Amino acid sequence: MTLLAMLTTLCYVSRLVFQFLPNVQPVTVILIILTLTLGVADALIVATLSILISNINLGMGVWTIAQIVSFALIIISTGLLIKPLFKKAPFSVMVLYAILTGYIYGFLVSLIQAPFFGIQNFWVYYLSGLPFDTLHALGNGGFYLILAPILFPLLNKSIEKYFMK
Repeated sequence: MTLLAMLTTLCYVSRLVFQFLPNVQPVTVILIILTLTLGVADALIVATLSILISNINLGMGVWTIAQIVSFALIIISTGLLIKPLFKKAPFSVMVLYAILTGYIYGFLVSLIQAPFFGIQNFWVYYLSGLPFDTLHALGNGGFYLILAPILFPLLNKSIEKYFMK
């Protein structure tokens, strides 16, 4: 539980620290790494708590639901599709996957929010947000390059220490 609390805090603080950069934050990458090491359930807990807690400061609204659902779908997809192949996947493929999740996240958030805002033409709405999705995607690629070599060993060490006793 302590590890999940620390990872939730890391996501929360990173959202606050990087709020001045639109859509550039390490949360997606942290959740991908968490899913690949600890699993889907733990990543869902961290995603939900970090979004709820950080949106208390950043603003709560319909987008909170869209963010939680979008992260949940990315986590589930990562757990089902990527985790079985992860050990064999080259690092560059994982960086590309992190980039792709920025676009997936943006698409899902737009898809979920559009009906709430009464938007009639989804594709116009989605395409208008594509520059922000690109920032998210590029940020994910950069954060994966930085965080993967740090977080994977730390999480694996924590797993060995706390779960393999």
